[in-house]
Amino acid sequence: MSQSRISSLGETCIGIAIGFLVSLLITAWLLPAYGHPVSWADNLQITAIYTGASIARGYLVRRAFNRWGHA
Repeated sequence: MSQSRISSLGETCIGIAIGFLVSLLITAWLLPAYGHPVSWADNLQITAIYTGASIARGYLVRRAFNRWGHA
């Protein structure tokens, strides 16, 4: 059975929300460790950009697999 487009988007968003929090913490720790101090505002912006890209990628890959019948 295929997943609806809305279900695909919802599942992807939940997974990405978890990833967002993890990425936020990793960025806050990792960039300063490499000599690139980052404010929380910058951290949020950087993480938001990658999160948007992840949502689009996850949704498009899932829709492609549903279209090809590999759900």
